[in-house]
Amino acid sequence: MLLLFVSTTLHVLVLFVFTLFKLIAPIRALRDGCSRVLVKIAESWIAVNSALFKVFTRTRWQVEGLDGLRRDGNYLVLCNHQSWVDIPVLQKIFNRRIPFLRFFLKSQLIWVPLLGPAWWALDFPFMKRYSKETLARHPELQGKDRRSTRKACEKFSHMPVSVMNFVEGTRFTQAKHDAQSSPFRYLLRPKAGGVSFVLDAMGQGLHAILDVTIVYPQGSVTMMDLIAGRVRDIHVHLCELPIDAVLRGNGKSDKPFRERMNALWREKDQRIEHMRHS
Repeated sequence: MLLLFVSTTLHVLVLFVFTLFKLIAPIRALRDGCSRVLVKIAESWIAVNSALFKVFTRTRWQVEGLDGLRRDGNYLVLCNHQSWVDIPVLQKIFNRRIPFLRFFLKSQLIWVPLLGPAWWALDFPFMKRYSKETLARHPELQGKDRRSTRKACEKFSHMPVSVMNFVEGTRFTQAKHDAQSSPFRYLLRPKAGGVSFVLDAMGQGLHAILDVTIVYPQGSVTMMDLIAGRVRDIHVHLCELPIDAVLRGNGKSDKPFRERMNALWREKDQRIEHMRHS
């Protein structure tokens, strides 16, 4: 934990220096150059953290499907969500194999010490979602989340990018599963709207979808379990899918789009069953 803290602090401090240069740079070329340097710093931070986990833990990794990935591609990464451990897992397997992975974050996370400003500097999209009750009281907010997504994605138009989406919208727990009456055994219901927002915002800029499935065969895990070496096995499967007309839609009223997302989730549910027992 001490080494993770030191690595994070040093990388973030250097990152802040180049962020300042980016903010005061008078021309676009200099700002773009600073953006590339910021990504290199973030990739170094991920590489150091991954190396620390390799040295200090005995976690066994089983990863399938990494062949053929491109650093100059534009990907939409879809994944099931079980734990905060999912994030270092995704960072480890994709670091320097595809463009730097960016997540959609809740707006409140910008206040996380060190990391919040670092995510902002790295152009992570911060989103503010509104509850049904809030929208009922303030109908003028209707559609603002879609406009915010489009605006957040506009900055990626001039750089290779990988946009990450946890389709379930929240981490899996049995209580949430039961409350949803989810038809899947190991997954919550997919929220097609988030995927649709990204596809709508980035248009033809994305060239493929990476469908990622993460399984912890021992069951539920936490970040402390990972740091303390208590995560014995991590299994990851990924499949590259084309972005075709079937996957495009508004997520709420486009029935074929929702049906395709549900079909993907049924396949993922079956895959998890197989991975848990392989």
